Amino acid sequence: MTLKKNLWLSPIILILIPLLVFLISLVMGRYPKPLFMPLSVLLNDELAQRLVFSLRLPRLLSALCLGMALSAAGGVMQMLFRNPLIEPGFLGVTQGAGFGAALSIIFLGSSPLLVETSATLFAVLGLLFSYFIARRIRFGGWVLRLILAGIAVSAFFSAGLGVLKYLADPTSQLPEITFWLLGGLWSVTWRDLFYILPVVVIGLVIIYLMRWRLNLLSLGDETAASLGVSVKRERTLLLGVSVAITAVVVSVAGIVGWIGLIIPHIARRLVGANSANFIPVSIAIGGAFAILCDDIARTLSAGEIPLGIITSLLGAVIFLVLMISPGMRLQR
Repeated sequence: MTLKKNLWLSPIILILIPLLVFLISLVMGRYPKPLFMPLSVLLNDELAQRLVFSLRLPRLLSALCLGMALSAAGGVMQMLFRNPLIEPGFLGVTQGAGFGAALSIIFLGSSPLLVETSATLFAVLGLLFSYFIARRIRFGGWVLRLILAGIAVSAFFSAGLGVLKYLADPTSQLPEITFWLLGGLWSVTWRDLFYILPVVVIGLVIIYLMRWRLNLLSLGDETAASLGVSVKRERTLLLGVSVAITAVVVSVAGIVGWIGLIIPHIARRLVGANSANFIPVSIAIGGAFAILCDDIARTLSAGEIPLGIITSLLGAVIFLVLMISPGMRLQR
């Protein structure tokens, strides 16, 4: 059943699904037994209460922010660049964050605050470098130039990351860099949540309020300008917000792929390509998807599986299903 003609169901997706997934995930874990914590244990066991409210709750809220931020940024960028294969970190943001995290681990120390700050700084620098290079490319439209610049900047940071991994101490620093690059929320605390929460909330509010403008911006510069859109200002604002929320969540969670690529496709499949409809649905589904992936990562085995592996595996499977589905249609 398609929801494109049943948009009244959107509030159910926006509210009930993430809330239900979040509440169920609160009692999922490996204490006192694998998979599920009975409610009686949560009410009467002090250790269980500390586990839930000190460790699991900030982790689940961070996963919610992660999924919502990446899916919102992915939907915005796919509309702005008129390319369904764009994902939030393609402008050098993800690779810049990885380079910044590795640089901090090797030269500044592995303190979470230092790693997150360095990763955020270089993620933003990735966007600035892409913008600087795009301004100096002498052929093609602005969208094409920005994409080409993003590819070049990502390659530059990837090479730098390779050099840092080569220089890292193989017994201590290299494993830390590797685990950070695989992505995960195992070390998230309330401090990490408060680090990302203000940026994510403000960014999501801006994207939500401007979501209907994406329809106009996706028509092309001349057409959008003829309809009264301030193309440069609005595109810069939406792009900057998308990069900002991507940078802060990646700095805490590491590189977590596929959420920003696949979730907007699912949302468009459900409610259509109108950005006023699919952006909110994409945000809600992205949050629920990230929580579910994190649940699998922390409950499937005694040793935690990196979150990036889970999202890549499930994302690739869902992507293939969508691509080979008989009802699949390319929409802009």
